[in-house]
Amino acid sequence: MKKYYQPEIETMPREALQKLQSEKLCKQVKHVYENVAYYRDLMDKAGVKPEDIHGIEDLHLLPFISKYDLREAYPTGFLAVPKERCVRVHSTSGTTGKRVIAYYTQHDIDLWEDCCARAITAAGADKGDTLQICYGYGLFTGGMGLHGGSHKVGCMTLPMSSGNTERQIQFMMDLEASVLCCTPSYAAYIAETLKEMGYTPDKIPLKAGIFGAEPWTREMRESIEKSLGIKAYDIYGLTEMSGPGVAFECEAQSGMHINEDHFIAEIIDPQTGEVLPEGSEGELVFTCLDKEAFPLLRYRTRDICILSSEPCPCGRTHIKMRKPMGRSDDMMIIRGVNVFPSQIEAVLVKRGYSTNYRIELDRVNNSDTFDIYVELTPEQFTDTVREISAMERFLEGAIHTMIGISPKVHLVAPKTIDRSDGKAVRVVDKRKLHD
Repeated sequence: MKKYYQPEIETMPREALQKLQSEKLCKQVKHVYENVAYYRDLMDKAGVKPEDIHGIEDLHLLPFISKYDLREAYPTGFLAVPKERCVRVHSTSGTTGKRVIAYYTQHDIDLWEDCCARAITAAGADKGDTLQICYGYGLFTGGMGLHGGSHKVGCMTLPMSSGNTERQIQFMMDLEASVLCCTPSYAAYIAETLKEMGYTPDKIPLKAGIFGAEPWTREMRESIEKSLGIKAYDIYGLTEMSGPGVAFECEAQSGMHINEDHFIAEIIDPQTGEVLPEGSEGELVFTCLDKEAFPLLRYRTRDICILSSEPCPCGRTHIKMRKPMGRSDDMMIIRGVNVFPSQIEAVLVKRGYSTNYRIELDRVNNSDTFDIYVELTPEQFTDTVREISAMERFLEGAIHTMIGISPKVHLVAPKTIDRSDGKAVRVVDKRKLHD
């Protein structure tokens, strides 16, 4: 049974959808030009006026913006409505530089919650389900976005937020939660804890999980599905666009449908900015079509992925994005080689190792050091030095085959790497590369 939250939009013919996008784009460009001085200056420098934009075919004429611009204009430089019309703000984590603050009118909140409701419905949930939301609430968008979407679908909502895993499991079991919403790394930790408590997958009430906010591999998905006895769905979003729900997986799990009535997606060459044809790998760029308070045009996400408009068996007509392969700004350059953490994770999970790992980079005598600390599972753990050493050497060879350079692998005892109930910290780079 095909299930949609807004079937007339989610299954809209492509021609009608593109016409809708063109109409919205023209209005949005005018709104941004008239109300955001920072972006008006960028357009003037590029020699572009709102009247030059007649539809989506003219999108390429508009200038890009990036997180750099948002930080330059902090805190209100991209606000496009009077502040008194805003009902909420959310923010990025701000791990480097200034935080990015996103503003929302009530209209913006309503549309965002609709997007999340589509994702929840695509995962098979309806008003008879109980959603356990373990994403963080507060400035982080994850908790509030899925919370609002859950209400729109009519689900019983458990607003657990993150942390306190024992309480999470108590509520999950006692209230028979059927859908789990959290980061994939926290889902893996919950599964690990349930196993330690003696629960087998058939005793866990969950039927589905909606996981996002950090990269995760196919191998990690399979591990989570097996350990929790669920079907795991990917969800994509970013604070700059609204939050989770920009794109989501359906039952086909062959990519995430982008909510194209609200967002236009492009793939560009990250070096030149050239728009690439469909099917090309490149940097994902988004344009907001409906947002009132914080409407970004041609925002460079730094996520590397591929778009596909091939027909989907679920019946949705919106274009799909492949799971991001990594971020152009998260990519590590080690001894001259481009490396993504997801490549390391794929090797580990495929060989039965824990998803709890940490990559440490340093520079000694002008040469990069590359260490990977990997937790053993309780079943793998041994105190025999010879066995541990052999396992480490095997993993080093497998990772070398994947990325072309050799790390130093350190297998450590179970539960010795810090857990995260939010986004997992996978890389610690101690190199001073910008001095």
